[in-house]
Amino acid sequence: MPQPRAVVVGAGIGGLAAAAALHRRGWAVTVLERARSLEPVGAGIALAPNAQRALDVVGLGDAVRAMSARQDEGGLRTPSGRWLSRTTQQAAAERFGGPVVVAHRPDLVALLASRLPEGALRTGTPAEVTDPGTGERPATVRTADGEELTADLAVAADGLRSATRHTLFPGHPGPRYAGFTAWRFVVPAPERPFAPHETWGRGTLWGTVPLHDGRVYAYATATVPAGGRAPDGERAELLRRFGGWHRPVPELIAAAPDDAVLRNDVYRIAEPLPAHHRGRTALLGDAAHAMAPNLAQGGCQALEDAVVLAHHAAPDAAGTPRALAAYTRDRLPRTTEVVRRSARVARLAGVSAGPLRALRDTALAAVGRFGPGPALRSLDGIADWRPPEPYAAGAHGTSPAGADRG
Repeated sequence: MPQPRAVVVGAGIGGLAAAAALHRRGWAVTVLERARSLEPVGAGIALAPNAQRALDVVGLGDAVRAMSARQDEGGLRTPSGRWLSRTTQQAAAERFGGPVVVAHRPDLVALLASRLPEGALRTGTPAEVTDPGTGERPATVRTADGEELTADLAVAADGLRSATRHTLFPGHPGPRYAGFTAWRFVVPAPERPFAPHETWGRGTLWGTVPLHDGRVYAYATATVPAGGRAPDGERAELLRRFGGWHRPVPELIAAAPDDAVLRNDVYRIAEPLPAHHRGRTALLGDAAHAMAPNLAQGGCQALEDAVVLAHHAAPDAAGTPRALAAYTRDRLPRTTEVVRRSARVARLAGVSAGPLRALRDTALAAVGRFGPGPALRSLDGIADWRPPEPYAAGAHGTSPAGADRG
């Protein structure tokens, strides 16, 4: 039987993970990435236990768990510093089978790329799926310079503005502005210790999380119109919005070079797609189900997509359409629910009206007195996910049998 071929469009976290997982299933893989290198812009990424178990499938779960920073008690605060609820890594581990690991995104990208066979990754190669294929006809992927590649399986991991999604489902409305923008940066940790926290203000949010290498990942959101940019730089914008908040927020902003602060409007796919595939082409990650970041599940769900897709895609090209139908059956209901729950938390965090904000904070404080904080409860049914068989047979904390082949 000839080796089946998969072409992956996009070398983000989901695309690289899909290529690595398919390679381990016996597929020949090619990854096409428009950027000229894999030096990604980005800051931190939270990897809940569900994502770590997905990474076990490609032999990287333990490497990511080793990135876990030692953290004391943290939780949810108000801008003045008052605690609304508290939790610990131990509470997360007891609830979900492991703590949430916050990694530096470039480190995760490098790990995933290391799992690809030599020559599989082609950077500086914009591409899109021009023909999704059928049961009898392979998919076609065309690069910007006119090269056409045929594929037994095409994987569109081409992000929020996916051209392939529009090709597959031209009538779908696509992503909508979620109503807020986000800032992110990484800086050295301040000299004085601090507790990891997320702080909710009036239509604003701030998060501070330590990384394992002694740096800090900081993120913020604010309810503002789309398309805005600060004329005097984004660090100055952060100081205006958050400079009077509790420590270490002001000192972290002061430590950030202006060109290190990333600003991105947040979009989500509010209306679920009719399917996550068509013909021999699968949509994955933000291309299929972009979501608000408030549950920190965007990357985690892309990793789940990758291993579920590979699980169904046996190295039998003739069975690919059936495999993709099973992929949609597994992933569409779950990701639709995660998108919905992320939006619900985003609405709660973005409350601006004074009386409603006071009511929200009072309710959060009351709930926080009884067991794990709201942040953990919001991940029930999400962070406890496990890969499908045979992957689930691998022991927790170890790579599944055969995961290091290839």
